[in-house]
Amino acid sequence: MSEYVIGLTGGVASGKSALERAFAARGVGIADADRVAREIVEPGQPALAKVVARFGPGVLKADGWLDRAALRARVFGNESERRALEDILHPRIRQRMQAICQAAGSPYAIATIPLLTEGGGRAAYPWLSRILVVDVPRSLQKARLMQRDGIDAALAERMLDAQASRHERLALADDIVVNDGHLAHLEHAVDELDTRYRRLAAAASEFVR
Repeated sequence: MSEYVIGLTGGVASGKSALERAFAARGVGIADADRVAREIVEPGQPALAKVVARFGPGVLKADGWLDRAALRARVFGNESERRALEDILHPRIRQRMQAICQAAGSPYAIATIPLLTEGGGRAAYPWLSRILVVDVPRSLQKARLMQRDGIDAALAERMLDAQASRHERLALADDIVVNDGHLAHLEHAVDELDTRYRRLAAAASEFVR
């Protein structure tokens, strides 16, 4: 049981996955919001039934799986439709992630939440013990995004502008890792954080007893 949970967040192409893998390699339990979001809309899941009831059978493929492209087209640019979708999915994602973290066998768990800042921050996730932000200069973030997705500079800029600002994310942070591309630096930072989080989790556990 892990009651001590670290919320991991950062902008697109900032290196969240690399950080997540580094913690997992140290035996830390991981709950990933993107993975959970996919799992809860698999065929047979209650959330998928709710989505179909709200948006119609046109958001399903012939094999019964969610047609993500059709759903995106339905909600894109439509604030009320987008909020209706979020009202169905987000509470279920948060509940499932909390359950995964609490069931982890490690002293603490990592909850990777890419849109933590945009999705309400601490108020939306009151069970987070601390928030860890992976930070990267915007110029480097833009270059990584262009290379990763094979897009031009203008589209990369629009994607970055659509997210919370670097300042807004850092305002939430209890801890910050600067991911400047140096693997040794990243590993050293995770070593230090892992030691700190294990100590804090142990202290929190003793306090509860």
